[in-house]
Amino acid sequence: MSEVAEKQAEPGTAVPAQRRRFFMDTRPLRHRPYRRLWTSTIVTALGSQLTAVAVPKQIYDMTGSSVWVGIASISGLAPLIVFALWGGAIADTVDRRRMLLFTNSGIALLCVVFWLQAALDVRSIPLLLVLVAVQQALFGMNMPARTASVARLVPAAELPAAGALNSTVMQGGQIVGPMLAGALIPLLGLPLLYLFDAIALCAALYAVWRLPSLPPLSGVARRAGLTDILDGFRYLATHRLLMVSMAADVIAMVFGMPRALFPQLADTAFPGVDENFALGLLYAAIPIGALLGGLLSGTFSHVRRHGLMLVIAVCAWGAAIAGFGMSSSLWLAVVFLGIAGVADMVSMVFRGAILQAAATDEMRGRMQGVHTVVVAGGPRLADLLHGVAVPVAGASAAVAGGGVLVIVAMTALALAVPAFLRYRGPAR
Repeated sequence: MSEVAEKQAEPGTAVPAQRRRFFMDTRPLRHRPYRRLWTSTIVTALGSQLTAVAVPKQIYDMTGSSVWVGIASISGLAPLIVFALWGGAIADTVDRRRMLLFTNSGIALLCVVFWLQAALDVRSIPLLLVLVAVQQALFGMNMPARTASVARLVPAAELPAAGALNSTVMQGGQIVGPMLAGALIPLLGLPLLYLFDAIALCAALYAVWRLPSLPPLSGVARRAGLTDILDGFRYLATHRLLMVSMAADVIAMVFGMPRALFPQLADTAFPGVDENFALGLLYAAIPIGALLGGLLSGTFSHVRRHGLMLVIAVCAWGAAIAGFGMSSSLWLAVVFLGIAGVADMVSMVFRGAILQAAATDEMRGRMQGVHTVVVAGGPRLADLLHGVAVPVAGASAAVAGGGVLVIVAMTALALAVPAFLRYRGPAR
């Protein structure tokens, strides 16, 4: 058991074994520090979606152009990549609690600036692009510290369950947050969405402030530099297990994430169905499936064959996406996307558990930084790949073909590294 978890585990709050076998395993919530971190994630997952809706809505209202909305999304990619890698190195050399306090405070202050420019009707696209870039830089620094802290707060055997709890909250935020934003904009106006996000972050700050100190296990804090980042890549290159787990996510997302084609498919693939209704269902289906997978995560989070489960999950994702691409019925398409969401949840749980358990604590932040880049960059590359494939093969064929490629590539990778299939997570 981790040092903090051992000291602050609360007896008598575990879910009975028979319930954990099917429903979400809540054992990590026995540990007060993890529970505080998880609670802060609930608040920020919901609040961040308010800003995620407000920014593109504000830009589109100002310009009437989806191109500018796309430019705003891309403007945050480079800062996210750079600061996720640097933030991962920093997370391995300082007190992670302090780093979380710093980055959460920065994001909260930035939300206030977002609110002011919207409330004052500044109408400056360059200002919004700068704010998005700074926001993504802070997010890139926050995520490695947040995710790398989990292994210090729960026992190693509970890492899959903790991953399921975290992912379920994030998926729930992606469903409830946009719906709440859509309801609030006509009632209270768009600017207040930014302010509500800032208030939510202040509540999360209190939870983080109450976490125990999480300094480097060596006891020596220092400044992180380029050498630390390069050391992280060298460490990754010599640990095949970590390389394969990240490559699995690249395969699933780059070949099999079809979100860029949702508007076209909603318009052309389901005759007789309202385009906007279809589009909303397509965007909601994967998060809903992932949320369902999280609620039933007891069926898989106790399994020790982490490598095999990750391979199965990625192949299931590919099969579901291929089925979605071949669907002529909207409801069948939604079912396939929901199954893909469940598979994605399983993949996230075991990929996260492998990263947390296989990486040493002094490298865990850097590995999470690289993982953040992979998770953020993969879907953006998928948008480009699917967009290029459509004129050649058509939208449905591009989606189905991508799903098949996921299965082929993941199977080839698993066969090339059989040790990954045999990898087992820590015993209970």
